[in-house]
Amino acid sequence: MVFGSGDIEGVDESAAYPDRFDCDYSRTKAAAERMVLAADHDRLNTVALRPHLVWGPGDRHLLPRLAARARSHRLFRVGEDSKLVDTLYIDDAVDAHILAAVQLSPLSEISGNAYFLSAGDPRPLWEIVDRMLAAAGLGPVKRSVPKGVAFAAADACEAVWRALRLSSEPPLTRFLVTQLTTAHWFDIGAARRELGWKPRVGLDEGMARLAKWVRAARPFDR
Repeated sequence: MVFGSGDIEGVDESAAYPDRFDCDYSRTKAAAERMVLAADHDRLNTVALRPHLVWGPGDRHLLPRLAARARSHRLFRVGEDSKLVDTLYIDDAVDAHILAAVQLSPLSEISGNAYFLSAGDPRPLWEIVDRMLAAAGLGPVKRSVPKGVAFAAADACEAVWRALRLSSEPPLTRFLVTQLTTAHWFDIGAARRELGWKPRVGLDEGMARLAKWVRAARPFDR
């Protein structure tokens, strides 16, 4: 919701929406959240939860994409630094949604508010990526490209997709490169205080559960 083009470090819910969004994904999410929160009143109570980079067993989005790129040798580290990012294990995301649903009422202090949700444990991005790949039985990302080269390639991909009016997603976008080269982690104090929520599953335990699910479900064999 507050993701622009620079590092986001320890930001809380008082942060304003960006003046400019880099892509329709962020723009439409912010617009939807504004509509939901504006609709809050005595007869309709609303709350907006902002889970960040949800992962875990059953993942059909993040892990499959990483694994597919790694297996086809199309996954590269971008830039020299590994910025800090925070994530959220799926069970902790579910807990927060249940707590919000139970508490939401005209007299509740959460009514009309937004809350960041994450593990509260920022880690270097590529550490997280490599550990997810390991859980999927794959090796770490070793090859890298300079940040400027990645942005140039993203510009080229987006230009081609626009020119040809392709409906599919480009293989590389400026938004993706920005996500891979900037820090994004948040202050989850409000969710702890007002929702009574706290993340329960740490990175080590979550990765062990993810690896166990991959071995049992074999999602990449389908």
